[in-house]
Amino acid sequence: MKTAIITGSSGLIGSQATKFFHNKGYKVVGIDNDMRSYFFGESSSTKESNQALMDDFSNYEHYNSDIRDYAALESLFIKYSSELDIIIHTAAQPSHDWAAKEPLTDFSINAMGTMNLLELTRLYAPNATFIFTSTNKVYGDTPNFLKGIEELDQRWECYTESGAEYSIDETMSIDNSKHSVFGASKVAADIMCQEYGKYFGIKTGVFRGGCLTGPNHAGAELHGFLSYLVKCIVNDKPYTIFGYKGKQVRDNIHSYDLVNMFWHFHQNPIPGAVYNAGGGRKNSTSILEAIHSINRLAGTKWSNYTISEDNRVGDHIWYISDLAKFKGDYPEWEITIDLEETLQQMIDFELKK
Repeated sequence: MKTAIITGSSGLIGSQATKFFHNKGYKVVGIDNDMRSYFFGESSSTKESNQALMDDFSNYEHYNSDIRDYAALESLFIKYSSELDIIIHTAAQPSHDWAAKEPLTDFSINAMGTMNLLELTRLYAPNATFIFTSTNKVYGDTPNFLKGIEELDQRWECYTESGAEYSIDETMSIDNSKHSVFGASKVAADIMCQEYGKYFGIKTGVFRGGCLTGPNHAGAELHGFLSYLVKCIVNDKPYTIFGYKGKQVRDNIHSYDLVNMFWHFHQNPIPGAVYNAGGGRKNSTSILEAIHSINRLAGTKWSNYTISEDNRVGDHIWYISDLAKFKGDYPEWEITIDLEETLQQMIDFELKK
């Protein structure tokens, strides 16, 4: 039986990947030590998610290992080396603000943890596909200096010189910008994944996510804005918007559609390839627009938010992914779950708690 190692297997993308690849007939080896509860508190713990995976999927094995522990990871790679077909690396410290509190912890997880996995793949599973969930924060604050950004009534928008709607592709520079400590640690991992593909020939694929979301997202104030916003609205809790008048724009991709990108890449991997991975323009929203949409779908009239004048360091005013490169390489892939359906799933999930 083919085996997939999935790090962060109890998180949003990891759990979706576990379900997806298990349903494709894979044995899934999940690595997750619930660091999310350390980052964001017990309310963001992934323990329940992990228990559900163990209960529901017979070919899922969980290991409470830390990706910084090379020896622990090596024992797993040795154990499964003969059948290991794909490594999906989703484990990370994901927050701008948290990273600034503990830069050494952030770097050790995001950069060195990734390095451990790449080297073990090279040594014990050189023919396997290696998927890395990077981030659009590798571009730093460069998107904030695009000439075509304009302020509209409910959002910021960006246009080309000819007036066409713009989106960000992979040619944008990742140099000479303010990334945040988190963004910088992900740059290190991103570049190393590319290098293992281009130098060693490992079948690495780098996916620079925008806002990754879905009903299984344990959103917190410091990470997972859409999930946390739904939680606040449904439960009538206060919410703080950090800067940009609440008009900052993100494109959102459902966890299923992102994992399906991984699957398509895995069928014909291009070593060292880099792709922007978001929901695209049709699935973009500002925070103010998201509040309106959630209120409409949930039947609420929530307005318990405040807008801080200070934005998070390195945060984007506007970001929409250009998906043309991935669609060009893998034309059969497409977005299957739009933002409206994603929000409804998240609302329904929160109401069931």
